[in-house]
Amino acid sequence: MSENTNSNTMRTALITGATRGLGYALARGLARRGWNLIIDGRDAARLRNVRDELAEITHVAALAGDVTDEEHRRELAILARGHAGLDVLINNAGALGPSPLASVLDLDLESFIEVLLTNVVAPVALIQAVRGELKPRARLVNVTTDAAANPYLGWGGYGASKAAVEQISSVLATELATTHPDLRVYWVDPGDMRTDMHQAAFPGEDISDRPLPESRVPAFIRLLEDDLPSGRYEASRLLARSRDDGASNQLVAAGASE
Repeated sequence: MSENTNSNTMRTALITGATRGLGYALARGLARRGWNLIIDGRDAARLRNVRDELAEITHVAALAGDVTDEEHRRELAILARGHAGLDVLINNAGALGPSPLASVLDLDLESFIEVLLTNVVAPVALIQAVRGELKPRARLVNVTTDAAANPYLGWGGYGASKAAVEQISSVLATELATTHPDLRVYWVDPGDMRTDMHQAAFPGEDISDRPLPESRVPAFIRLLEDDLPSGRYEASRLLARSRDDGASNQLVAAGASE
């Protein structure tokens, strides 16, 4: 892991799949808090628009490509080195598979392999690619879902990929606890959100009652900027805990002023 102590104290986050949904919301949220950003996405035109928008408030390096591509991951690692290392890697890019979702017996196996490559292999490969650029106290964040543990009809392929993400994250956290105890590994379930992927999972249904991805950003910021232990977190519980902590702090402040 990087021991770079460059005088540049700006925090840098690498976010994959940052052109839409949760990745875009996280990029905007961190940019507003002064983070430097390295972002990627497969849609080059959309990525340029995000870069141009966020470049007005922070430094943004954008690289179009697919996280399943080894050369693309190598180029992301080079960008991280150019930023004197990474404080955060958020493996957000993901693949759902064909819509509508198929039962396990009807899974298209080639598509299932692509889901596994995108959701499981690519995040591990990217962590390996940037391991030498991780700053002390860096955070590794893998996005997961409750479908990793619950048997929702039609979610076998995607859920299996996220179950693998959770297991490998857990093992990585255990390994790093002995070799690099200052690093943190988080696997985070953001919950249902009003995103293109979620709409693809429920074609033709009205998902306007789902919360926007922006509502989940404070939960991630807490993980990135506090010192919580490695582990699995649900955004809803982190947000509830933050509200409870805020209420407690207000009570303490009120008591101190009496």
